[in-house]
Amino acid sequence: MEDIYILSDAQIQKKIGEKIKATRLKQNITQDSLAESASISRSSVQKVESGEIKSFDTFLRVLRTLGMLNELHHLCEEEQLSPSEYYDMVNSIKKNRRKRAR
Repeated sequence: MEDIYILSDAQIQKKIGEKIKATRLKQNITQDSLAESASISRSSVQKVESGEIKSFDTFLRVLRTLGMLNELHHLCEEEQLSPSEYYDMVNSIKKNRRKRAR
């Protein structure tokens, strides 16, 4: 697998577009059908598949319609604290509490 960081933005978009097209074809879905299901135009589908991903909304609609949202799952996950990070956070909260005067 090639290092994604050495690719230009245009190359990454082209690869994503190719993957979307391959998935659509694998599912035996026409561009017109995908466009209708995603509530976008056919030309938008063509642009996404050619790597011209200008609208994030359109991109998400296409992914959702093709059942590919799981490709973005790791970007939506909440970061988990390690036990030591949790301990540090709890202790810093305890230290910063106001103390009542007697």
